[in-house]
Amino acid sequence: MVLGTTSGAGKSWLTTALCRYYSNLGLKVAPFKAQNMSNNARVVEGIDGAWGEIGSAQYFQALAARAVPGVRMNPLLLKPEADTHSQVVLLGQVNAELTALPWRGRSAVVWPQIAAALDELRAENDVVVIEGAGSPAETNLHASDIVNMRVARHAGARCLLVTDIDRGGAFAHLYGTWALLPEDERALIHGFVLNKFRGDASLLAPAPQHLQERTGVPTVATIPMQWHHGLPEEDGVFDMTPTLGTGVSSLPPEGALAARGGPSPLNRPHTTPGAVHTTVAVVAYPRISNLDEFQPLKNVPGLRLQWVRSPADVVGLRPTDWIVLPGSKATAADLAWLRAQGLDQSIAAHARQGGTVLGVCGGLQMLGEALIDPAGIDGNGPGLGLLPLVTVFEPAKTVQRTSAAFGQLTGAWAPLSGVRAEGYEIHHGQTAQHPAMAAKGDVAREVMPGIAWQSPAGNVLGVYLHGLFEDAAVLHALFGAQAPTLDAVFDGLADGVARHFAPGVLDALIA
Repeated sequence: MVLGTTSGAGKSWLTTALCRYYSNLGLKVAPFKAQNMSNNARVVEGIDGAWGEIGSAQYFQALAARAVPGVRMNPLLLKPEADTHSQVVLLGQVNAELTALPWRGRSAVVWPQIAAALDELRAENDVVVIEGAGSPAETNLHASDIVNMRVARHAGARCLLVTDIDRGGAFAHLYGTWALLPEDERALIHGFVLNKFRGDASLLAPAPQHLQERTGVPTVATIPMQWHHGLPEEDGVFDMTPTLGTGVSSLPPEGALAARGGPSPLNRPHTTPGAVHTTVAVVAYPRISNLDEFQPLKNVPGLRLQWVRSPADVVGLRPTDWIVLPGSKATAADLAWLRAQGLDQSIAAHARQGGTVLGVCGGLQMLGEALIDPAGIDGNGPGLGLLPLVTVFEPAKTVQRTSAAFGQLTGAWAPLSGVRAEGYEIHHGQTAQHPAMAAKGDVAREVMPGIAWQSPAGNVLGVYLHGLFEDAAVLHALFGAQAPTLDAVFDGLADGVARHFAPGVLDALIA
């Protein structure tokens, strides 16, 4: 099991690397995280043939393990909809009763399903690599814990405790976390891991030895900082440091957010080597979801990926540059935020000059004329009016994998004509042509039945299909580029942990 002293310490990254490392040994491996809080979700195999949702991190960990992703790998998923409220997804399905329960009240209800899922995975696999959440030493959450040490005790897991040494205070974080655990739980900690190290490793002495003398736990790895490891970010917006008061993190606190934090990477756009030919400006509203699907764009030569929060961020965009409205867990609220920033006018101005605009899922809904919410799912409101569509929110949630071919497109989107795309859908809204506008001749071109529409002018495209840029055919059609394969990324991670862990440690953990 991989535990962390803080959020962002590197638990997801290390779990993914270990899944591939043990798989490369010829073992049957599965990942597990009892509870995840994220609006980055993937559609996977559910119970009794139904599709279900799990956190993106466990989806990628399953691929690293060469396993078929399934809902048991992340039995409880919390999808934040407001600062103090989350939609609860149990074994892949939205559960209204659990959503209505208070944070601590859920533990007793969901623990039997969590334990059963873990036990089934343990019975079916040689190795299960478990990821914790936040820190295991949050004493206010310990009594209701269902994701850290309760899981470790249930499985008798051999635990690694990882810390982000780049933040400073790493040895205090490790010692403090260990010291706050009950004695029986301390015994499960088999090694400390220093992650994101920069500098001369010889300068660490004698701290690891002093730490071992106080705890009995050795420091088993010092892993260098890796700026571009190739995995999508699990939480928040990557390549951007949050500004106080903007509320951009995709993970708002509920209760104590299970001691998890938001994003913390560098405050700069990401540009690949070579002359920049296209800027892709992605609007980073407060409840942004599924942002990990844009990771492949970071690897396209000559493309500049930029996160947008204000009109100033889109000044100077050319018509050939893109504005992207990504998915949202609270479409009406994020649309209101977008208007409050004045970004609605900036997007409209870009579209008027023929600029390329893409809306994905919630972003597609925003591009239409209206949001209608008779069941109180998301909220009512006028859309941006860039597509003659209307969206009605329904209690039933569309969750499915999708494969479909684009019809004939025009303008900047013409290269997608006839391209078959693989992806997934997660949405409550159902979108259709606005009937009154159609009567006046203002008709959107439905270029993928029920999934994608193009504006009459051709520069605005809205799609329900997540994962477009993870599809090699789509990426090649739009940019003539190919991103590194996930298998190459996973193997690189596995090679890294093999180099940086002390000899024999990783094998001893499963002996």
